[in-house]
Amino acid sequence: MNPKVNIFWFRRDLRLDDNHGLYKALKDNNLVLPIFIFDSNILNKLPKNDARITFIYESIQNMQSKLKKDYNSNIALFFGEPEKIFRTLVEQYTIDTVYTNHDYEPYAIARDKAIETLLTSKKIAFKSYKDQVIFERNDIVKKDGTAYKVYTPFSRVWLDTYKREGITFYPSETLLNNTLKSNTLPNLSLNAIGFTESKIKAEKYTITPNLIADYEATRNFPAQDNTSKLGPHLRFGTVSVRKMVNEASKQQNITFLKELIWREFFMHILWHFPYTSKNSFKPKYDRIEWRNNELEFKAWCEGKTGYPLVDAGMRQLNKTGFMHNRVRMLVGSFLCKHLLIDWRLGEAYFALKLLDYDMSSNIGNWQWVAGCGVDAAPYFRIFNPTTQIDKFDKQLEYIKKWVPDFQELTYPNPIVDHKMARERCLKVYKAAVS
Repeated sequence: MNPKVNIFWFRRDLRLDDNHGLYKALKDNNLVLPIFIFDSNILNKLPKNDARITFIYESIQNMQSKLKKDYNSNIALFFGEPEKIFRTLVEQYTIDTVYTNHDYEPYAIARDKAIETLLTSKKIAFKSYKDQVIFERNDIVKKDGTAYKVYTPFSRVWLDTYKREGITFYPSETLLNNTLKSNTLPNLSLNAIGFTESKIKAEKYTITPNLIADYEATRNFPAQDNTSKLGPHLRFGTVSVRKMVNEASKQQNITFLKELIWREFFMHILWHFPYTSKNSFKPKYDRIEWRNNELEFKAWCEGKTGYPLVDAGMRQLNKTGFMHNRVRMLVGSFLCKHLLIDWRLGEAYFALKLLDYDMSSNIGNWQWVAGCGVDAAPYFRIFNPTTQIDKFDKQLEYIKKWVPDFQELTYPNPIVDHKMARERCLKVYKAAVS
């Protein structure tokens, strides 16, 4: 009979330090077998050079290197449907407990429930922990137990609770000697799971005292590019959110900290209102008669709308998997309000392209710009894509970088007249929501 082991299942927590579930697994009596599953239910829907799969794979290889070098251990890699993988694992090993960290998206919740049912039937415990957020689920709710629907009071209670309770860290990096010693665990190449290495790479994140101190003053100017690049690292857990919140608190920069709270607010909304993954938070907005012109959508996707700041954002996204946050608001508003194209189409395109794609934040932000979400911009707030240049890219540095052809004869004329589009939008929205 094989000796008993615990399994730690990596998902959105691709790091060895301050990893809550990994820490709990390593503190238990049994040796820990770390695993990662390339989930075919997800991967089969992605392009074969998807940059996020490359990022995940490289992040796992970084962990592998440390485990092999320092502890003669390994992460077992699998490709397939998670439930089928676990059916095989319970035959191969004598498993006491499977440890992991919470995932809050609808698919993940259903997946974990099915696996917990399977493990319970085999008398194996399934333990999951809070790791990718400071506060989750019902941690921050109104006094009557209902969910907050507005960011400001949510953030106020979040901050009060944080100041009162502080943060507990989980030094999993100090216990890695408790991993199972093995050089024969299954490993996979990118090619083995049907993918090729992407040319698009996630940048290293930057959290310096200067960046945090200057964040309020510089964050709205895309040419300065004074953003942390934290997005993909928080999304896939290559960095601890607890450490990032702690760093922002030490610098006493509330603006930077509030960006992290926005992330948790949108997770809070998706958790309490899962229907928002497909439908507007405000149901009457689903009555909007979208035009959904395919040629105009194609021009938007390719950065060929004739509005240079919109086009710069879309070309940056297509080339790098990243778009500056200020520009994200403009291109989203332009799609929904100038072109009257359903926010769900824009959300799906961003889901395909963004390295830092996170369902809750992507849906939350798209519904915000469309006017149909929680705490959303009012529908009559319509960004002028030309005057936005004067506000945020007056020297045209960002535009010149991403749309070098914007003053050439080959550059397209504006796809739509701003004044006409604004009036059309107000009319269509008003008809739907009144």
